[in-house]
Amino acid sequence: MTDRDEKPRGELSRRRFLQGTARTLGAALASAGIYEVIDTIAQPPERLAFAAPTPERGQEQYTFNEAVINVDGSAVESSNGTILVRVPALHDHIITATLNVPANAKALQEAQQHLESVLLGLDQQFAPSPAGAGITVAWGLPYFHQYIPSLGKASSFFKAGTQYPAYLPVDLVTSKMEGHTVYALQEARTFPSDQPPPGFGPVRLEQNAVAVLLRSDSLANIMTITNALFGRGSNQAGSLFKVTSIRQGFSGGGFYGQQGLPSKMALAANIPGAQSIPRQSQGFLGFATTLDSNMGPGNIASLETLPGLTDQWPNGYFKQGATMHLSHLFQDLVTWYEQNFPQYADRVQAMLQPGLSPAPAPGTYALQPPGPSEAEVAQGVQRYHAYGHSGSMSPVDSTTSPMTSNYGMAYSTGTTIPVRGDFDTLDNPFHYTSDPTADHYSEKPAAGLHFIMFQPTIAIFNLVRLSMDGYYPDMTLPIAPRSPHAGINSVLQTTHRQNFLVPPRRHRSFPLAEFLA
Repeated sequence: MTDRDEKPRGELSRRRFLQGTARTLGAALASAGIYEVIDTIAQPPERLAFAAPTPERGQEQYTFNEAVINVDGSAVESSNGTILVRVPALHDHIITATLNVPANAKALQEAQQHLESVLLGLDQQFAPSPAGAGITVAWGLPYFHQYIPSLGKASSFFKAGTQYPAYLPVDLVTSKMEGHTVYALQEARTFPSDQPPPGFGPVRLEQNAVAVLLRSDSLANIMTITNALFGRGSNQAGSLFKVTSIRQGFSGGGFYGQQGLPSKMALAANIPGAQSIPRQSQGFLGFATTLDSNMGPGNIASLETLPGLTDQWPNGYFKQGATMHLSHLFQDLVTWYEQNFPQYADRVQAMLQPGLSPAPAPGTYALQPPGPSEAEVAQGVQRYHAYGHSGSMSPVDSTTSPMTSNYGMAYSTGTTIPVRGDFDTLDNPFHYTSDPTADHYSEKPAAGLHFIMFQPTIAIFNLVRLSMDGYYPDMTLPIAPRSPHAGINSVLQTTHRQNFLVPPRRHRSFPLAEFLA
């Protein structure tokens, strides 16, 4: 067995994988199941040389103090490396829920104080970095629609009597384009290439009230936070929620020369195609997903940062917040590595853009900004009858000209706006679900992705996602959206989608409840 094909020894057996899936909520909250082995097979990166040990906690919930390092062509940290990547946390968990709170002002304001008290205690316990933990609380449209129908109290933000959805951030660009008010947070939609597995039925457009994202190098930290937020004790916040799903996974592990978690975990779970995952890969598909050039810098993804995007500058209630898209996708590794894209060069061209000639060894390969324009993507289709995944999104996911933010930060042309937070998973499709029939829950591990993206408006996410299918505002590429010539779409199967609003930290607990009367 080669080092690349190394399976975790001893403690990580097939039996443990199959026994590690949680069937009940209590078991799911108390245990990470199959993911508990991560701490025995992967050491947290040595981050202190690259990141401050006590990072400042800003108002932006979605930002995270990740180290940025240079890697070489094999995706390993190197002083001679020319590609910048952000080193993600090893563990990622998402808990979604509806509310167990009466829809009246008194109950919601008490819930607001209770949740915030618990969160403040966690803030004191864990630094906002992978060595501590990142906690992001996001709220879905069902929360605002069902629990905040109107604001009974006047404030510096809103008039008394403001009704849903008029208090939500307004997407100024899309409103002007469509001739009516469009809000930054919109209901989730499906896209042309969305296709669940056979027998699954249509993509589930979820209706959760809240989603909590937890990120850390330490599983113990995440489990402590999970217990505080969803445990049932008087000093815990679990009585406020009805958990609908728990989604768990991992990322990275190989940037410093070790075998990455995607390779280790997939091999241990006997995932079809696992033997083809590059040894140090950050993700199942063999490419780094946190290339610094592909991640929005600083607070660019906030509602108010870029001039003219929303109405939250200078003093909006949701200023320093963002929108968040959450989805789950299965990844077909056999089709990716063995059928549609058997050569490394094939995979590079599918992931980035056709016509590239990479070195023969699998590694990290980056499209440096600015990426191809819409016209250049169309020219590539004419020449190669194909387009790449990242290349197709470059015309719409970044600044199209030099720009200065409302905070005075200068951004060059081609600066990425969204911030990704996705991670690989063996959930099928979730670690736990309150509705196993509708979610087609299975205990059999499967290669998948819990996809997360933060951006100022959901319209931006929709624009980026449509471009992945070859759909642009003024043209559609003549490629079938699920064709092997359409980037990586042919190996993805989407099952769930939902959009959320991520308030600033000061309003993360039951936002707007203080204005109810």
